Amino acid sequence: MRNERNAPETKGVTVELLGTVDLGPEIEGMAGRELRMRKVTIEPGGVFGPVHDHKDRPGIVFILQGTITDHRNGIATDYGPGVGWPEDRNTTHWLENRGTIPAVEISVDIVRQA
Repeated sequence: MRNERNAPETKGVTVELLGTVDLGPEIEGMAGRELRMRKVTIEPGGVFGPVHDHKDRPGIVFILQGTITDHRNGIATDYGPGVGWPEDRNTTHWLENRGTIPAVEISVDIVRQA
């Protein structure tokens, strides 16, 4: 089993930006940040890596189709259709699709504006 130390690079992943909201005018103290929504598709055998963290980039995931395996702290957890995993300042992980159909998720997070 792969773990955080030897997580593979990203392959078989498509990311589509669905929308953003500039949070500066909406919430005091949020200048330079935006709420971002993306659709991420991980093909069978695909990997969303390498290991990455979510410091300063909190978010949450909802899985529309398939199963995504989340690897963190040496534990592999499968998530499939429905609410996925939280991504907070303590999250360090990588993802893969061990299934036979594309896994599709909606990812919503707060990021610094580019």
